[in-house]
Amino acid sequence: MNLLLSAGLIFTFCAIAFCLYRWGNVVCIGVTPVKTFTFIAILFTSGLDVGLIMFPLTEFPVYADLEANPQYAFSNPLALEFGFWGFLIWSFYFLTCFYFCVLEPRVKFFEIPVVKFVNNVVIVGTCAFTAFLLLSNLPWYLPGIGDGESVVLTFYAIVFAVILAAVYSSTDLKYVRILSLGSTFLFLGLIVIMAIAAKVSPGEFAERMGMIGSYFGDLHRFALPIDDYHAFYLFWWFAWSIMIGQFTSRFVGGLKTWQVLGALLVFPSIPLAIWFAVLYSFHEQGIDTTGFLSISMVIVGITFVVNSLDSLVRLYTDNLSLTPTRLGRMQYIVGNVVVLCLLTLLFQLEFLQIQWVGALVIGLYFSCFAYILLVKRAEVAAIDSSPADRVLDFKATETAH
Repeated sequence: MNLLLSAGLIFTFCAIAFCLYRWGNVVCIGVTPVKTFTFIAILFTSGLDVGLIMFPLTEFPVYADLEANPQYAFSNPLALEFGFWGFLIWSFYFLTCFYFCVLEPRVKFFEIPVVKFVNNVVIVGTCAFTAFLLLSNLPWYLPGIGDGESVVLTFYAIVFAVILAAVYSSTDLKYVRILSLGSTFLFLGLIVIMAIAAKVSPGEFAERMGMIGSYFGDLHRFALPIDDYHAFYLFWWFAWSIMIGQFTSRFVGGLKTWQVLGALLVFPSIPLAIWFAVLYSFHEQGIDTTGFLSISMVIVGITFVVNSLDSLVRLYTDNLSLTPTRLGRMQYIVGNVVVLCLLTLLFQLEFLQIQWVGALVIGLYFSCFAYILLVKRAEVAAIDSSPADRVLDFKATETAH
């Protein structure tokens, strides 16, 4: 599996370099372009989930234990956490965002029936994995309810309510914008609350940011799997990449290709770095997070899950033409909730693994490349702009404003 992963990573980085070289100045326009700030908020909140909130405090001690994990000796726990979540892996999302915005309208690879089926299996599976992560991490943050060893109906009820809320919100596009912006401000508010609780001084914060800065000196080490746990993360990001690209490409509003890459690499990484720097103070000083702080983290994590699932449910139901208009709102909600709850339980029972989903996505990457070379090479070679109809609509909208 790791050999396939390494091949997928090398291919992805080469493809990114080629896209920048060949189409670096192409203006990217999605089917529903939005203002740059809204686009950045959608990028950030659609590409992250509850793991961002709930994983770091459990992972810092693992990265710091060099006797048990000598493979992490090349860097510090804070830089490692950032490397597993930030900067370089967001280039995956750039590649797929650019592809669906500029290339797919001409290539139409994802309209091939078998490809469409596999793609939607990936989306539904990753939705369920997101819900599973929430279910598996709630005991750590809410130990007063349960210890995670026994079945606690409260945790299952919370996850069911989250899935229901996400499916309901996916019935109307207006909720996507509200959730994206709301998640962003909630997350920023949580950072402030945690920083105050940890009494992080400017000097300490600057020191933490310096620790994160060492990541860039070791950037090459994160390009391929460090160990099986890093491989788990990379498969996870591959699993997300195609569907995040499909979704976010809709909202690109006139940025050039290189600007889309810059937006994806830089803007989400800034709040990530700040968040990890603040959380590291809790780890280093052994500050207890139970009570108000843990509840606040769970609330923001749940908001992230609702936002992510909302986007992905809308994506796969649109792809399959299983929309609320066609099915009726009640049938739409019940059907999606049942499917996602069942798949979440399969992850909980370890019948499914996110690595399998990521491997499917890498297979789609290679298959799409082969299809372009064999069938659509001339069409792709001739591309020098976003689809003409989008360009005209975008110019008309800009003129009207």
